[in-house]
Amino acid sequence: MDVRNFSEVGRLTRLLLKRPEDSFLSQENLDSNWKEYNYLGPPDHVRACAEYDAFAALLGDSVPEIHYLREDPEAGLDSLYVRDALLIAEGGAVVLNMGKPQRRGEPAAAGRVLSELGIPVLGEIRDPGKVEGGDVVWFDRNTLAIGQGYRTNAEGIRQLSEILSDSVSSIQVVPLPHWKGPGDVLHLMSLISPLDQDLALVFSPLLPVPFREWLLERGITLLEVPSVEHDTMAGNVLAVGPRDGLMLSGNPLTRRLLEASGVRVQVYEGIHISQMGAGGPTCLTRPLFRSD
Repeated sequence: MDVRNFSEVGRLTRLLLKRPEDSFLSQENLDSNWKEYNYLGPPDHVRACAEYDAFAALLGDSVPEIHYLREDPEAGLDSLYVRDALLIAEGGAVVLNMGKPQRRGEPAAAGRVLSELGIPVLGEIRDPGKVEGGDVVWFDRNTLAIGQGYRTNAEGIRQLSEILSDSVSSIQVVPLPHWKGPGDVLHLMSLISPLDQDLALVFSPLLPVPFREWLLERGITLLEVPSVEHDTMAGNVLAVGPRDGLMLSGNPLTRRLLEASGVRVQVYEGIHISQMGAGGPTCLTRPLFRSD
């Protein structure tokens, strides 16, 4: 299988997902484990499955090839958020290593299906290194930004830089704020969603100044998420193509901002698949191929 993901905004043609049936498993499992995973509350399994079917159908309207991870005993509730276990680069995948202890089994579980999909493994992040996919943002085929915080550490960034040294010449390390502490999830992609080569949605109050200036120096126009919609994940928007976004419902101010800037916006209902576990559409998806 051809794989490529040199940006976050090219037309999405191949995608990896995982259904709630294979991650949440059952209502009993959710009721027993949601507190350990630091969810806001226990998702309703039936409603989560219905929300996810609608979400996947929206993606299926524009993405021609969708693959699904299967149930794995080493992968828990958070394996619904498939972005974090793998990074897709030129010619293959990097199997990552989670910073959240409850997610430690997910990369190996995801890695076991790579051969079935015909995706070569370029390397693995190993202890004490940690990298989660939500902290890694492509800007072009040679340029990555990586958030360094509670989920991704300096050793993980060093290992990833070494694995990608033949193809990536520039890595911007972005120190992330403490915000709500190590128990909460704050990835770099919690703060920026690229929408086109020259357009991104950001939450500037938490962006480090040097990184924000770097974005502006690249000629990227920054659209600011209203503060009142930050906690409802308005800033987490999946680009299925240039200026073509999918976002969580319930964020009308941000939607109007995007549409006024020429972005086509589709929305999905995600109380049980997104809000409870703090994982938006970028978290729920692992792009395998984006066209230029």
